[in-house]
Amino acid sequence: MITATRSWNRALLAARPERSGTVKAVRGLGVEVLGIDGAVGDRIRIDATDGRVVDAEIVAVDGAAARCMPLGRLDGITARARVRHGGAPLQVPTGRALLGRVLDGLGRPIDGKGPLDRGVAPVSLDHDAPSVMDRQRIDRQLGLGVRVLDTMTPVGSGQRLGLFAGSGVGKSSLMSMIARGSTADVNVIALVGERGREVREFLEDDLGPEGLARSVVVVATSDQPAMARLRSAFVATRIAEAFRDDGLDVVLMMDSLTRVAMAQREIGLSAGEPPATRGYPPSTFSVLARLLERAGTGPVGSITGLYTVLVDGDDHNEPIADAARGILDGHVVLDRALAIRGHFPAIDVLGSVSRVVSKITTPEQRQDAVMLRSVLAARRSANDLIEIGAYRQGANPMVDAALAHEGAISRFLTQRMDDLAASDDSWQQLAALTTDFGGLTP
Repeated sequence: MITATRSWNRALLAARPERSGTVKAVRGLGVEVLGIDGAVGDRIRIDATDGRVVDAEIVAVDGAAARCMPLGRLDGITARARVRHGGAPLQVPTGRALLGRVLDGLGRPIDGKGPLDRGVAPVSLDHDAPSVMDRQRIDRQLGLGVRVLDTMTPVGSGQRLGLFAGSGVGKSSLMSMIARGSTADVNVIALVGERGREVREFLEDDLGPEGLARSVVVVATSDQPAMARLRSAFVATRIAEAFRDDGLDVVLMMDSLTRVAMAQREIGLSAGEPPATRGYPPSTFSVLARLLERAGTGPVGSITGLYTVLVDGDDHNEPIADAARGILDGHVVLDRALAIRGHFPAIDVLGSVSRVVSKITTPEQRQDAVMLRSVLAARRSANDLIEIGAYRQGANPMVDAALAHEGAISRFLTQRMDDLAASDDSWQQLAALTTDFGGLTP
């Protein structure tokens, strides 16, 4: 009976009239199509002269014409090329069978481990963020395995945190540490606009078999079309949402949010939007807000979002960094000067903030963290005097403590990539360090 029903449904689908049209023009990165009765978000299929079928997505509708962005190469597409409606919007595979797999920006496996069949449930890419009244409050810390983060910028389960840095300061290495050392149930890692050369290095050297076994990795390299890069961020988020709906604690890591914004800029400008701040059209900032708000807590489970933000020329006030900082629940600043000195992770403690720290830590833990921050701040303010030899011991007890315990402070704030620390042990080490300061009060 079931087989007969399926055969009947396939026959009805085959007999349904086909919705088709033609290409009007190919301009820049987009395609204008006539004769397709479609809505924004629908997929279409374009016949190229070399026999390929190019998938595209409708991004704007203007009267009888639809503006589309390709999910593949535009080579071989001509005016009056045949266009067919591609059916339902993109479906995303979800489920525990995805653990250990590497997918492309559209959710298709690229790791050579075979197709996604058993244990995979396709769902629609579109999904609403949890209602503000259905979100659980963030009231417990999520250990990340990185000592300086777990104590000086503690992260709550369901928090959204930005990692702000220029290029080449250790963002990918820090992400791999978190993937291997976090206490979350599942990691979902999105590599958006990454260099193709570095993907395999990240998977095999940084993440390793241990990290990959509890992770799902979504990859869209820099040479792929803007729509594929943008979709990869939403595919990873949708996979994380499915795990959250199953009651799991998920860490969603996205590298980088800036490249998501750049992909949306290409799409928006190709669709005819006017450029605004530094060439970013208005839709860029709404897309970022919609993407980031989908992380966080839900009625059950949580998604702890860690998003890297590439600051242009180390300018932390550029538009994307400023917009992300206003949406996220905290930010961690990676400092190039620390990275040059071999200080890993190169986290600027004084420039990093967690907005939920009072909800997930005890008063004693906060006091220890504030004490170390005060000592570091005093040391930084007196740095010029110290470098020229003009500082005299006894002038400031905080500076004296910083100089006397400089080696111990540095050992606490640095960590090898393969040295993962439990959050309880990190708090105990911080308490022992501040006790050695000799009764100072912040």
